[in-house]
Amino acid sequence: MRVPLVLAGLVGSLAGVFLLALAVGSVSIPLDETLRVLVGQQPHDPRWTVVIREIRLPRAITAALAGAALGVAGLQMQTLFRNPLADPYSLGVSSGASLGVALVVAGVGGSGGSFTASVAGSGRFGVVVASAAGAAAVLGAVLLLSHWVRSVVTLLVIGVILNSAVGSLVSLLLTWTAPQRAIQYWMWSLGSFGGTSNGDLTVFAPVIGVGLGVALLTVKPLNALLLGENYARTLGLRLRRVRAATLLGASLLAGAVTAFCGPVAFLGIAVPHLARRLLGTADHRLLVPGTLLTGALLALLCSIGSQLPGTDQVVPINVITSLVGAPIVIAVLLRARAATAGIA
Repeated sequence: MRVPLVLAGLVGSLAGVFLLALAVGSVSIPLDETLRVLVGQQPHDPRWTVVIREIRLPRAITAALAGAALGVAGLQMQTLFRNPLADPYSLGVSSGASLGVALVVAGVGGSGGSFTASVAGSGRFGVVVASAAGAAAVLGAVLLLSHWVRSVVTLLVIGVILNSAVGSLVSLLLTWTAPQRAIQYWMWSLGSFGGTSNGDLTVFAPVIGVGLGVALLTVKPLNALLLGENYARTLGLRLRRVRAATLLGASLLAGAVTAFCGPVAFLGIAVPHLARRLLGTADHRLLVPGTLLTGALLALLCSIGSQLPGTDQVVPINVITSLVGAPIVIAVLLRARAATAGIA
């Protein structure tokens, strides 16, 4: 009965935290008034309708989708590479997206206006497209290499090298960029769930839905990979096809989140481990929905914390996710070391 109870608890907690994310902020709104707005009724203060529907609701939906996407993508990467520290950005998707945005930063100026205006105005679509294009370029290179590389460990090393090389190109571009625009890029790299609008969600949500659908289709192959590639081959599993589908799905999730929210740190590593501890199982039929719910819940909590309820100050989301995720990753490493020492 543990798994059904945990999943039910996650669903209930997610609903409660989602409602809380709409109610708290620089201006606190009573929960009953928040519910009135959600069901389409008029609250006592008409301004609360605008605050919830135009600002807080898109932010909360973005946080939930991003957390679910990064958690599931991290689970896919950790299973595929059999590495507890693998994350959605292991293959350089984040660096590719950052390169696309850095090219926009370096190219914006003069008649094009400032980077801030580009992100806030009609040019934001261009930044999202540039980020997605950069991520897709790196993903294409990795998928191309995966046809010739048989070992997933070698593929992971190649991804790390690409990550480093593309990161160096970004640093080089920023050295040739005006300091003010470089600072704007730095702010983007800290991540944010508050930059998406209702219009952005019409693109962001379907892309995440497709990525999560791909993850659900790879549940059985990932379960087979838990026992090793040789065992998976004996079951008739086409490893290259499974590898390509898994990489494509995880990179689609990570690339979409990076394009709209920036490179959000630690959720992709920490959420799968947290879900495994909560559910007490390695079965991906249960882990995928459990990770999805855990990621959405944790991202919403981080989003609430980043808004500093009761004040007008906003903390970059990566500051909060790092403070939450780092202890989880350290605990996983210590537990793995203790287990290894016990076996020895």
